[in-house]
Amino acid sequence: MMSIKGKVALVTGASSGIGAATALKLAENGVKLGLAARRLHRLTELQEKIRAAGGEAIAIEMDVVDEAAVTAGVEKLVEAYGTIDIVFNNAGLMPLSDIEHLKTAEWHRMVDVNVKGLLNTTAAVLPYMIKRSSGHIINTSSIAGRKTFKGLSVYCATKHAITAFSDGLRMELAPTHNIRVTCIQPGAVETELYDQITDPTYVEQMEDLKTQMEFLTADNIADTILFALNAPKHMNVAELFVLPTQQGW
Repeated sequence: MMSIKGKVALVTGASSGIGAATALKLAENGVKLGLAARRLHRLTELQEKIRAAGGEAIAIEMDVVDEAAVTAGVEKLVEAYGTIDIVFNNAGLMPLSDIEHLKTAEWHRMVDVNVKGLLNTTAAVLPYMIKRSSGHIINTSSIAGRKTFKGLSVYCATKHAITAFSDGLRMELAPTHNIRVTCIQPGAVETELYDQITDPTYVEQMEDLKTQMEFLTADNIADTILFALNAPKHMNVAELFVLPTQQGW
């Protein structure tokens, strides 16, 4: 079993939901955190919570779409703790809508954040991991990265891209540079992701879903990530498909 105590991790989308829960879980296990997101006030609150519990964390204001901001954020983390051992690429958006409504601004924003943002962060941390021949990259895909759903066509396209990129990343980096790659594919999870939906039909649909099953919590996903990180050194947990027991689709 790997020990992650003393490791340094960058978590994007750390201001809420899965990102915040995972950051707290990692801090409890002795990991030093770089908390990255756009909402600095949320990150500062999380940083204070971690420090109050005896952990180590710094808040990094970062929009993953902005390459310069990502590079600066990664440099800030390395300056604080010396290196980066783990990156959790978790920043993402999910504004559901039917294609015929042509919410093109939402489409472009999803591609920018969900795909390009993840590529930006990966590119910024890789040199540090390659230099040390060690590291673990965790990418948040989704059930929408394995299946396609009406109203989520563009979102599904972005998450399919992440699933494909994660597998290619693992094939290229694991044997050559000893860098493990894990793709997390959650089903229904109770997070702020649904707050971004502007189409009233889909807002109602998501609320209805919550009456049909017990959604996973952000903590459930954080525990799953911890499992992948703690796997023995010779073992790469490449994909984890995690969904509520009652979710039959």
